[in-house]
Amino acid sequence: MKLNNDLVCFTGGGTGGHIYPGLAVVDELKSIAKKNNKELKVFWIGCSKGMDQKIVEKAIGPDGMPSADKFFGIPSGKLRRYFSMKNFSDLFRIMAGFFKAFYLLKKYKPCLLFSKGGFVSVPPCLAARLLKIPVFTHECDFTLGLANRINFKSAKKMFVSYEETKKRLSTGDQNRVIVTGNPVRPVFYNTNVDKGYDFLGIQKENKKKPVLLVLGGSSGARQVNELIFENIDYLCKNFIVVHQTGLVNSNENVAEELVKKYPEDYKPYNFIYDQMPDVLAAADIILSRAGANSIWEAAVLYKPMILIPLCGSGTRGDQVDNAEFFAQENAAKVLLGKEADKEHLIEALNYLLIEENRKSYSEAVKALVNGRKPAEYIAQIIFEEI
Repeated sequence: MKLNNDLVCFTGGGTGGHIYPGLAVVDELKSIAKKNNKELKVFWIGCSKGMDQKIVEKAIGPDGMPSADKFFGIPSGKLRRYFSMKNFSDLFRIMAGFFKAFYLLKKYKPCLLFSKGGFVSVPPCLAARLLKIPVFTHECDFTLGLANRINFKSAKKMFVSYEETKKRLSTGDQNRVIVTGNPVRPVFYNTNVDKGYDFLGIQKENKKKPVLLVLGGSSGARQVNELIFENIDYLCKNFIVVHQTGLVNSNENVAEELVKKYPEDYKPYNFIYDQMPDVLAAADIILSRAGANSIWEAAVLYKPMILIPLCGSGTRGDQVDNAEFFAQENAAKVLLGKEADKEHLIEALNYLLIEENRKSYSEAVKALVNGRKPAEYIAQIIFEEI
């Protein structure tokens, strides 16, 4: 099968963490292609349900044009490592996703498939392998997820965010792994602090308290939201609280009451999209889950972080690994498990209220980032393959 050297396929989805980094690579790849007088088209294979299509189709590159030229949704089933009756029904969804992905890849003949992970990426990677389309995949977390463990079998190369991730693999597998860091959209390297303040309605010249940005992911995190609501008096006394509550666990009635009580110091939003880079730049401290995407977007802006990783039986522990790595490098404070309570939260925030302590953490984060632009690095490797 002759492949189309002017067309690349990207796949990944299920959560924003599997989409936004891929879009960052798309933007850099198109930019590199343009500099080399090559017009490159990109189509995306994601989940037919959920947020995938909306995120991909809404994404605009630095040139003002859509990042991906086309989105195709396929059925997706979750891969579970434990017994569940849903495993049987999801098996049929995975099979249906494979056949649709196979059809799309055979029809359009992209010269390369880049996977950002998530369960939806497994069928396209397998289909690409059978069609002899080169597969490149990226793992953003400290340890490989199940989807990427499967995708790695089809991949020519796998990119990882941490050197320690590569070291955990066998010597033979390490030959196919490149340490790049986690891709972050180009807009996070070109932020405007003043625009962030304007969006939040904060007068920069009159600001007397640090800005605390609370992030729980696109769906929101009930644990994080409840921790904020329970400690709102302390928080609003010491910070201007910008609270992304999420689209699912927002508890809007409580948030509305708190806005009335603290009109200048509590600013809730269900979700911040286009303005997020500037809002991050305006923040003094980030309080967040420990998903790789959230961590690295804050890291490229050298922000001190307090991380509350998702942990327990419902997760494979990837957020715990991510958080503990940053904590070991003195680049973040971590509230793990039972420590995600009032006492430990206030202790961590009191520490970061001191400007010198915030500067120290910022310097540690800066050292970890080390001037790298992972999306640009990955895009250059992909372009050379094309």
